[in-house]
Amino acid sequence: MSFLKPKTHIEKGDVVILYLSVSSMHAIEAVPEIVNKKGETIPHIFQTNYGSLKVENIIGVEYGSKVELSKGWAHVLQPTPELWTQTLPHRTQIIYTPDISMIIHQLEVRPGAVVVESGTGSGSLSHYFLRALKPTGHLHTFDFHEARADQARDEFRRHGIADFVTVYHRDVCNLGFGAELDGKADAVFLDLPAPDLAVPHAFKALKLSGGRFCSFSPCIEQSQRCIQELTKLGFNEIVSLEVLQQENVVKTRTLPVIDLEFLKLPKTDETTTATNALESKAPKEVKKYLTSSNPQTLPGHTGFLTFATLPPNIPKA
Repeated sequence: MSFLKPKTHIEKGDVVILYLSVSSMHAIEAVPEIVNKKGETIPHIFQTNYGSLKVENIIGVEYGSKVELSKGWAHVLQPTPELWTQTLPHRTQIIYTPDISMIIHQLEVRPGAVVVESGTGSGSLSHYFLRALKPTGHLHTFDFHEARADQARDEFRRHGIADFVTVYHRDVCNLGFGAELDGKADAVFLDLPAPDLAVPHAFKALKLSGGRFCSFSPCIEQSQRCIQELTKLGFNEIVSLEVLQQENVVKTRTLPVIDLEFLKLPKTDETTTATNALESKAPKEVKKYLTSSNPQTLPGHTGFLTFATLPPNIPKA
């Protein structure tokens, strides 16, 4: 029940983030026993780079506490969508926080909203949607792969947020979102290989009072086809953009100070010899400067986000 609301202590069955470092985190389930591949029930011992953790020992521990491993220590944290994105089991390629923050903002997801999502995938974005629309909103999420839909449904149940989401197994490009969702959505999000095929179904799902649309596509050609369909159906404020996260490198640099006084003197062999002699004996003056620069390597392309608005009262024949 870790994702439902803030908690102070770890309870049995919680999903817990075992934090070793920024680049080393693990999501574990706080259960004292697990079933191994042979079908045997054994104590739940989790192995890390800093030794093992007997998971039974963290039940009842306060979130944020430091816990001992056999060869070191770690912190136990309550999961957030941001931490879950970094530790979840990948069933598909996922969308990460830089793109997700823009999606949540542009779709105006808020408590009480109804959001339609396709496809569910590994559920990374779904957890952000659910945090934003609880406690009175609802997420309808679709995946064409039945096993992935079942895994996502079970995951939401174990995380304590199943009341706010309905998971469907359906090919929305050919079958749409279903008549029961016609005119019910405040926002529609698509992460599909051919989003243009699903745009007419998104049009039908959005409320008569209007709504927001977003499609995530790795290729610009997919975005172009999507925009053509959006334009035909009367969407406006159409924009396609790319979000790149770039970190500024701030550091103190020590630089030598060059004395250029000798340039003011007439240039003769005698003055040059004298200047060189003085410079060789004098200590080099240095100064420290706080500098900022771009990193040597920049993040690569993730995908194109296409946003659009459906104005109110567009006929849906």
